[in-house]
Amino acid sequence: MIQNLGTENSAANSTTKRASGEGEAPRGTGGFLHPERTLSALDIRPGMTVADFGAGGGYFTIPAARMIGTGGKVYAIDVQKQAINLIKSRANLEHLLHVDTIWADLELPQGSRLADQSVDVVLIANILFQAEKKDVILGEAWRVLRPGGALAILEWDATPFPAGPPPESRVPKEQARTLAQSAGFTLEREFDAGDHHYGILFKK
Repeated sequence: MIQNLGTENSAANSTTKRASGEGEAPRGTGGFLHPERTLSALDIRPGMTVADFGAGGGYFTIPAARMIGTGGKVYAIDVQKQAINLIKSRANLEHLLHVDTIWADLELPQGSRLADQSVDVVLIANILFQAEKKDVILGEAWRVLRPGGALAILEWDATPFPAGPPPESRVPKEQARTLAQSAGFTLEREFDAGDHHYGILFKK
């Protein structure tokens, strides 16, 4: 089971601050990711359906919901009930009624509880370093993506830095690429994921 090891959902930020988006940092990132820039690089467009695997407090969920508009859908999936409740609060504050939250364990078979081939983009941001069953998560992404759909993986890179997970827990870029390709994905390109992170885009 993926545990919440990052900074976003720690006691350092109050629920009130996070609900308004103030003082927010994504799970396990130390605040180095840039959601709007990242989502733009992934060509997120109005009307799309996006699944945010391990959504944390909605660091990517909320900006994605703004970008796709009411004609689309964002599924925010997390094993932490606190994270799910936080996303619900944030979405309600912004009247983002096209955000659906799902409390689920992505390391179980069909863990997302989404239908087969039902989404256009799966985002996996800083959860693989926490996961024991990485292959199950990648297999779930393959199952729920439509043919031609996109998978984006963002993880801490190997650059020595005091923030983030310990070096031995990080997922090297080559390992992430191998995991995705073993699940059936085709490498599309790398993209700028922010400081101390790498980003890789795959297609189904």
